[in-house]
Amino acid sequence: MRGNRLGFTLIELIVVIILIGIVSSYAASRYVGVGSFSTYAAQEQAISIIRQLQVYRMQSNVSSANTSFQLTVSDGCIGSTEGCAAASSPEKANERGDVMRIDGVTVTSTTSPIDFDLLGNPLNAASAGVSINLTNGSETTSVCINSQGYVRRGACL
Repeated sequence: MRGNRLGFTLIELIVVIILIGIVSSYAASRYVGVGSFSTYAAQEQAISIIRQLQVYRMQSNVSSANTSFQLTVSDGCIGSTEGCAAASSPEKANERGDVMRIDGVTVTSTTSPIDFDLLGNPLNAASAGVSINLTNGSETTSVCINSQGYVRRGACL
């Protein structure tokens, strides 16, 4: 019998194959990118931004609304009117906390822009409630701002 055998054992090969599989699955998840951005994640961020604008408006103590507290919903931008105008590119949007810009997600609303009163309730055409829809390919989610200013997941009924 030979003392020095050439080659690898079956266990060594299996361990290497498992390690390569783990590393490749991690690397593949990094390349998926924005193309698979979940509309559910965008929905949560939109709710957060809407609530933030309501709080800013309630704390403003100013009798008339201005563009800093006005919610704009346009294709690719949810946030204050002032913020959407300033954040014309995704790089600038990261500098502001009151704006969400996402490529690949289509944003539509029944009313835009939306003004809030000092209690956070939507005014004028939005006073009956507003539905905001977010779509990315086959996924569609909604955000509702009801007449009392409550922001929740789902469409307004």
